[in-house]
Amino acid sequence: MQTTVRFPAEWEQQSTVQITFPHPDSDWREMLEDVIPCFVEIIAQISRFQKVLVICSDIHWVRAYLQNIPLENVTLVEIPSNDTWARDHGGITVTENNRLVLLDFTFNGWGNKFIADKDNLITTELVKRGVLRPHTIRSIEYILEGGALETDGKGTLLTTAECLLNPNRNPQYNKEQTEDFLKEWLGIDRVLWLHHGYLAGDDTDSHIDTLARFTDEHTIAYVRCTDASDEHYEALQKMEQELMSFKQKDGTPYKLVALPMPEACYDADNERLPATYANFLIINGAVLVPVYGVPQDGEALAVLQTCFPGRQIIGINCRLLIEQHGSLHCVTMQYPVNMV
Repeated sequence: MQTTVRFPAEWEQQSTVQITFPHPDSDWREMLEDVIPCFVEIIAQISRFQKVLVICSDIHWVRAYLQNIPLENVTLVEIPSNDTWARDHGGITVTENNRLVLLDFTFNGWGNKFIADKDNLITTELVKRGVLRPHTIRSIEYILEGGALETDGKGTLLTTAECLLNPNRNPQYNKEQTEDFLKEWLGIDRVLWLHHGYLAGDDTDSHIDTLARFTDEHTIAYVRCTDASDEHYEALQKMEQELMSFKQKDGTPYKLVALPMPEACYDADNERLPATYANFLIINGAVLVPVYGVPQDGEALAVLQTCFPGRQIIGINCRLLIEQHGSLHCVTMQYPVNMV
């Protein structure tokens, strides 16, 4: 029998979302007590709609922060971690003939920028303990992060050349070989490559989930920069032109929905941080949107409500998250129905 592989879209029904909670030995150590309320709020909002899987360095320590959240939808699992970026160290789910397969790709800290030895063991450990219940788990030495992948669930993958073709990931693969690999493992039949677009302060080499996202199989929401004095202006204008050139499988253009560029946010060293509204998380019945306490927050929420008319749009202040160069989608990983 021929095997049919499919990479589900994020808007499909989910069983749980993984969060890897910050701890004193993570990169959050200098601002741990400040950032924990952001993680708690993300957990609280997800748990209103579905289950949350929280990876803890110490269950009792984490439970103390969650005492105001009803825990019937929250599962705490004690597993060591280096850091909190579940989007990139979490498993990537595909279906093979409608059976769940968890792909455990290798995470190398975005091109060996950061240590990730403990993070790399989390997915296998979750399956070993029966917390995640795929039909099969496959560990793959190829380096690949969930934040680099955006799918419509119908065989199209949207990604960036800056990340997937970066020599700090899989230098032995050229573009054609990369496409062949992705088609084999993810079951996609075409790749839409963005060659332009970046965010200052981004450690990921331009993950797609910071720049452009499918909101349904016909629509792409993307970051637009209209300020010619902004350093991102030229690159994001070119990215917009690329998006306008993309065609759906029937040959029609995508519906493009522009997200505003947040007012520039800086750290204590005056380095710009990668604030973006594209880093939203779709869950059952809602969309969680990072906001940053800037004037564009309201517009971003309103724009995304037009993309998801049947879901609640919930803003979560992620200003502190971007101090470590990621945002809301980056600290989460969803799993489809029947995974837990």
